[in-house]
Amino acid sequence: MCGIYGITAHDENFINEYMHICSHRGPDGSSTWSCDSVTLGHNLLSIMADPEKSKQPWKTPNGNRLVYNGEIFNYYELKQKYKDFTDTTGCDTELLAWGLDRFGLKFIDEIDSMHGFAYYEIDKDRITLSRDHAGIKPLYYAQIDQGLVFGSELKGMLDKVPGSRKLDHLAASFQSRAGLNPLRNTLFSGIKKLLPGETIVWDVKNKKIIDTKRIYIKPNSNTKFNPNEFREQLGQAVKRCSIGQRKIGVFLSGGLDSSVVAYELGKIQDQVFTFTNKFSPAPELDVDTEDFNSDAVAAKVLAEQEDFCHAEVEITPKIFMESWNDSVYFGEQPVYTPNSAMYLHTNKVLAHNGIIVTMAGDMGDEILGGYTKYQHILHGRVKMKKWIHVLRHWMNRIKRPRRLTKNILPDDILLKEFGQCYSDELWNKNDPTASYMALDCVTQVPVEFFSRNDKYGMAYGMEGRFPLASKFFMQYCLNIPTKYKIGGAERDTKLLSKKAYKKLLPNKITNKSKTGWTVPIGHWLKSKVDQDLNNFYETAMGDDNQIDSVTLNAKIGKSLVPSWAYKSWKEMYKIKY
Repeated sequence: MCGIYGITAHDENFINEYMHICSHRGPDGSSTWSCDSVTLGHNLLSIMADPEKSKQPWKTPNGNRLVYNGEIFNYYELKQKYKDFTDTTGCDTELLAWGLDRFGLKFIDEIDSMHGFAYYEIDKDRITLSRDHAGIKPLYYAQIDQGLVFGSELKGMLDKVPGSRKLDHLAASFQSRAGLNPLRNTLFSGIKKLLPGETIVWDVKNKKIIDTKRIYIKPNSNTKFNPNEFREQLGQAVKRCSIGQRKIGVFLSGGLDSSVVAYELGKIQDQVFTFTNKFSPAPELDVDTEDFNSDAVAAKVLAEQEDFCHAEVEITPKIFMESWNDSVYFGEQPVYTPNSAMYLHTNKVLAHNGIIVTMAGDMGDEILGGYTKYQHILHGRVKMKKWIHVLRHWMNRIKRPRRLTKNILPDDILLKEFGQCYSDELWNKNDPTASYMALDCVTQVPVEFFSRNDKYGMAYGMEGRFPLASKFFMQYCLNIPTKYKIGGAERDTKLLSKKAYKKLLPNKITNKSKTGWTVPIGHWLKSKVDQDLNNFYETAMGDDNQIDSVTLNAKIGKSLVPSWAYKSWKEMYKIKY
């Protein structure tokens, strides 16, 4: 895992500054390469090979240059397939460089990876930018007078892109409307992001995109469910994601998805390191206080059963306050949850305990049917007869729009832009629920979950992996019709995992109701467990502060977060309307 940076100009000073701003992404070294028309930079976190053998920018067999952030999880399978590939380093970058030289963009179809890379073909004077199928790794770009500037993080290019600190009206309107912004436009004017599975080819001389490619994992819904096959496929996904030479830690939330990942990793490795969060003080509620820490309780039960090396990461009001500003800085965008500070701190603790690679169960809800909203579609409470209905329903995913901009663009404009970003290739008229799930996989998951993991993990030089989001496992699950995944009762979700692991995991896991892994900020404020926290909140909110009974009695405090988070982000990044 690394950071990549580039500009279509000879501008080493800028790239060096960019790398310095993002140096947290590469504790194992940094380097640049430049010619008259292109400058590339790279911060290295070495996972697969000796850092001395994996330095980038990489010179390909044909003399081209590659900067690459990611992992190829079917690396060993591809080495077996392509006997003419000569492995001299044990580094997957070498394989990617060889494959792009040999097969061009077709090689992207071959790799099961998480990646963001830039590949410069010197003779053709063109540069290819690519992002993985699930959007696990980020890649941002902007067109400027010099041509193209790109990188793994936004913050380093802001001063290079004129007007970027002005709020992008389209992105802000969509995020206000839907709570998330999955469009190409970021909230920073002029800066875009590659969409999941997207590849673009940039003509350096003529300063324009000349080719595009998009990988979709389609909801075919054509395969019957078999519990033994399911466990075999999941075990293979975890095995592939355990590639490398670094210590792995599992985010064990106490839920089903992270539990099956940890369980399968335990079959591969002698020792499994697991971590979960525990909140202190526990909120004094009318219900059993174990509810807020029920995830920690369930995680401990599994850890004891499987003899994992398990630790609880305590989250207190003080830790929350101390982590807030850094969570805003590294997150780069306003968030609508109080959890960001918790995630950042947890990654910090793991890194300080020698964890370099993490695993988690993200995307399980989306490919296995973990949300009740999918039940509503499956059982006809929501009608979807066309792809446009799926898009429109997704845009209406929150009850109360959260206003980032004064004038939100009309729905028809937002819907048109949304449709241009996510085509009807994801539409399955025989299984509309699967289509909605597939859309969630490339919108909700990368924007809300993968982005958080990348930014907060890489803040401490740590790589995150997601076996459930591997290309072949995603496709396997989306080939299974929704009717096998969801039943009619409230708890009848994720039936594939529950049936496949019923006798292998504790009942406390398989029968556990879905809960949010959420900081009890609203309850802390209401009960005034820490006056400093109340003062902190009031200061952060400024003129928008209203700690009323409705806000504080909200189930997980979501309603008190939006304006707070937006205000912090706007001030830190000096955003103007």
